[in-house]
Amino acid sequence: MTVWEMTAVLLAGVAAGGINTIVGSGTLITFPVLLAVGLPPVTANVSNALGLVPGSLAGAIGYRAELAGQRHRLIRYGTASLIGGLTGAALLVTLPGSAFEAVVPVLILTALVLVVVQPRVARAMAARRAAATAAATAAGTAAPASDGGWLLLACIGLTGVYGGYFGAAQGVLLIALMGMLLPDDLQTVNGIKNVLAMIVNGVAAVFFLFASTIDWTAALLIAVGATLGGALGAKVGRRLPPVALRALIVAVGLVAVTKLLFL
Repeated sequence: MTVWEMTAVLLAGVAAGGINTIVGSGTLITFPVLLAVGLPPVTANVSNALGLVPGSLAGAIGYRAELAGQRHRLIRYGTASLIGGLTGAALLVTLPGSAFEAVVPVLILTALVLVVVQPRVARAMAARRAAATAAATAAGTAAPASDGGWLLLACIGLTGVYGGYFGAAQGVLLIALMGMLLPDDLQTVNGIKNVLAMIVNGVAAVFFLFASTIDWTAALLIAVGATLGGALGAKVGRRLPPVALRALIVAVGLVAVTKLLFL
């Protein structure tokens, strides 16, 4: 890579780390950039997964206050994420590269749809929380705690498979699932999401270390950038209007799809 290409990868890592901390979908920034600098799709994906692990860790640490009292959930959901992430990573290196190249445009488009509909999901979450609070107040009781049951556990596991295989917008999907099936506020849900994404990225990265080809320059640049972005993401990302942030994500995602389909 040239100096300019390395700079682009580093900055993409910063953006991805920040976006992943806030909501998730940072892969839609880094993956197209890695393709643009000439990495094959599978190598770009595994290098990206490894590089984003430190950023996920930084984001999880940043939400440690919201994670107080969540130990049981983190163990329960984290186990499902670990198994799912390992399964997805194994599928990526087992299936032929042509399969990944064929399915990834569909995965990216699906992720873009999730990014676009996220505001509607957030409104639905807010309405659900308000209704639960009103019902509990009328009854004179506290709203019952919930772990989402086996349905949420299974969905988190399947999201882990997706995250281990590709992972773009897995954070958006996790927020949507937990937001609809848990009674907690959005900040708590986001904190749990950061830990689960870290587990999926981490187990996939460890698997890739022994079973796939990694571009270490790209992975290191993304790791440095994502760590900075993960630590500072909330402060930087919240300066952008949500519409502008989503528009940026959709734009780079469409560029990635175009490159994969037509170039």
